[in-house]
Amino acid sequence: MSAMSTAPAAPTGTDRRVPPAVTVSAWAVPVMVLGQFALLASVPVAIALIAALARVRDRAVRGAAGLLAAVFAIPLVVWLVRPDGAQSLSKDIHPGFVALIVAASAALILAVHRAARIRRASER
Repeated sequence: MSAMSTAPAAPTGTDRRVPPAVTVSAWAVPVMVLGQFALLASVPVAIALIAALARVRDRAVRGAAGLLAAVFAIPLVVWLVRPDGAQSLSKDIHPGFVALIVAASAALILAVHRAARIRRASER
């Protein structure tokens, strides 16, 4: 009897598919931050980062996911560390950081679409 592994196979050299979780998370983050749910946006940020690093070979997607996580982490850490911070991250976050988070999300969305376009072109 052979031992069967239940772990998903690592992407092969020709597999350039971006998991749908990265795409959905990239769209969810700016919607949540602009909709005043900034603390909850940490969930799709984490999903995008983990899925991109674990399942995506495209460096642009991985880099954009890392950029989004870094830009999001700065106001989150400031809010957590400040003793006089507001009751919610949405009330405490500077509008400049909101703009940076939205821009980083847009960069991730563009990187995902670029990776999909390259994958479709290589399949022809």
